[in-house]
This record gives sequence, C-alpha cells and structure tokens, in this order.
Amino acid sequence: MIATKKENFLLKLRGSGTIIRYILGILAGGYLLWRLYRVFIVQSAFGLETWTRLLIAGLVIGSVYALIAIGYTLVYGVLFMINFAHGEVMMLGSFAGFFVLEATRAMEVNGPGGVATSFSNAYPGLAILLAFVAGMSFSALVGFYLEKIAYRPLRKAPRLIPLISAIGASFALQNAALLLFSPQTRTYQNPDILTRGQGWRLMINDSAVILPYTGVFTMVLSIILMVGLILLVKRTRLGKSMRAVAMDKDTAALMGIDVNKTISNTFIISGILAGSAGVMWGLHNGLLHYFVGFLPGIKAFTAAVLGGIGNIPGAMLGGMVLGLLEALGPAALDISFQLKDVIAFVIMIVILIFKPSGLLGEVLSEEKV
Repeated sequence: MIATKKENFLLKLRGSGTIIRYILGILAGGYLLWRLYRVFIVQSAFGLETWTRLLIAGLVIGSVYALIAIGYTLVYGVLFMINFAHGEVMMLGSFAGFFVLEATRAMEVNGPGGVATSFSNAYPGLAILLAFVAGMSFSALVGFYLEKIAYRPLRKAPRLIPLISAIGASFALQNAALLLFSPQTRTYQNPDILTRGQGWRLMINDSAVILPYTGVFTMVLSIILMVGLILLVKRTRLGKSMRAVAMDKDTAALMGIDVNKTISNTFIISGILAGSAGVMWGLHNGLLHYFVGFLPGIKAFTAAVLGGIGNIPGAMLGGMVLGLLEALGPAALDISFQLKDVIAFVIMIVILIFKPSGLLGEVLSEEKV
C-alpha cells in the first residue's frame, strides 16, 4: 500500500514536471517569435545581402563543427564516453598543417619563366595537400596514443573515471602545446589560390557579397569527408567491426573481432577528421594558438548533443544547425554578436531539457540502455 502511494506520487511529480517544461517551452517560443517579429517586420534592420553573408558564414563554420562533432559521436558510439580532449586533437592537427605550410612557403623553387618563387605558390595544390596530410596524420597519431594511454587502462572503470581522464588529457595537451609552441598567436599564410577574404562576387540588392574561396573549399571538403565516413561505417569490414563493438564488446570478441584494434582505429579515424577540421579552421580563419581548439571542441560537443549523440547523420545535422544558429541568431534576435557563443550553450541546455535524445535520436545499444 505504501509502495503504491509512493509510485502514484512519483508519477504525479513526473507529470507536473513535464507540464512545467511545456509551459516554459511555450513561453520561450512566444518570446522568440516576438523578437523575430520585431526584427523582420517592425525594424527591418538588415537587408538580404547581410542575411546572405551571415548564411554563408554559418554554413562554413557549421561544416567544421560537423566534422569535429563526428569525432565525438564515433568515440561515444564505441566506448560510451565523451572524449573532451577532441578539441585539442584538432588544435594539434592545425599546428602540424601550419608548420608544413610555413616550410613550403620558405622553400624556393623556379616558377614559370625561371623566376624564383615559394613552393607553396608554385605548387599550391600540393602544398595544401601536404598540410592536410600532416595535420590529419599527426592528429591520428595523437588520437591513437591518447586512447592507449589515457582511456584503455580505464575501460572497465565506472563511467565517471574516463570522463575525468578525458578532461585531464584536454588540459595536458593544451599545456603541452603551450610549452612547445609558446602562447604566441600565429597566422596561417595561405597559398595564393586560397587567399582569405577573396572569392566570387555575388550582387544582391546592388551590394557585393563575397563567396570566399576558403569557405567553399571548407564546405566541399567537409561534405566529401562526411560522405566517405558514412560509406566506411556502412560498407567496409572496419565499419562493421566498429558497429559490432559498439553493440557488444564481449560478443564481438567471441566472433573473432579484435576489440582493442577496432577501438584504436576508431580513435585514429576520429583524429583524422579532427586534423582535417583543424587545417580547415586555419585556412579559413587564419589565427592559431594553443587554446584554439577548446571552444570549437565544446561547440562541436553541443552539435553532437543537438543532433543525437552516437548518431553520425545527427552529428552532421547538429553541426550545420548550430553553425547557422550561431551566425544568424544574434541578428535575428537583435542582440550583440558577441553573444553568439551564449546561443550555442543555451541551445544545449534547451535540448537537454526538452529533447535529451537530440533531433535525430541518440543511438545506443540495448545493453547500454
């Protein structure tokens, strides 16, 4: 009898909590619609050309967030943990690409007509390719040893322990980069074909809107890498092994799958994606320092939660949506653009309250549920 009363009380409490959440959601939605009405109908503060510029910026940064978010999702799907050092893996890949570009810029070769020029300008495509190979390789190496040193010994520990280890690894990599590269902010020197700030001119309302070369390059390469990852996970033997380990490690081992090797390969793939995102970040944004991976890493985690942690298409969608909201949100809500970071974290709080499984749903095996 007492147990029944307790269960009824808990059910009523749970129901009242749901009602409160819905009321808060309606109030927040009404306030949001009112702000949008003031910006678009009453004030009309921005023209179509401004919205186009913001849209382009959102798509570019969203594609980078999506690549980083996939790294979180891959690791979470296999190990059921959040690799909070993933942003630092991206940062180290960005540094590797930077130093390769600097080396190619300092190397003199004979260009057209026998005129001496830098290797990066004589062979810009090859210089960019070498930067990506270096960034992706170094990040893959960091990811491999990160799993081997910081996570593998704690695989059977309570879930909180690897999380603390991931946070510690994040600070360790940050400080290692600080000691190795100094706190100096460096600037990516792009080859001439990818000069920042230059691109195709679009005339909208008699105003020129630049579609930057670096932005288009970032979006196209991000899409290619994301499609390639989906094909790898769905069609290859490695992808099948990753899915099997994600479902049940013990059963996968009994079926002849090398669990340790599969998990190491997952971290390597995650590192490759983070390294490519780091080089793209440098080519498009230009500035690089030891702390550059922290904020994009946290935002990519937000994107993974937004799309549905453990869900690869969800991470892609979450990254794009977050990038667009971050770029368009301040203008649409008529608030300072310095608050764009606040928008990202408010979104994460709202998603965790109203739809914890994300837009496309969290992917978990029955054993983990």
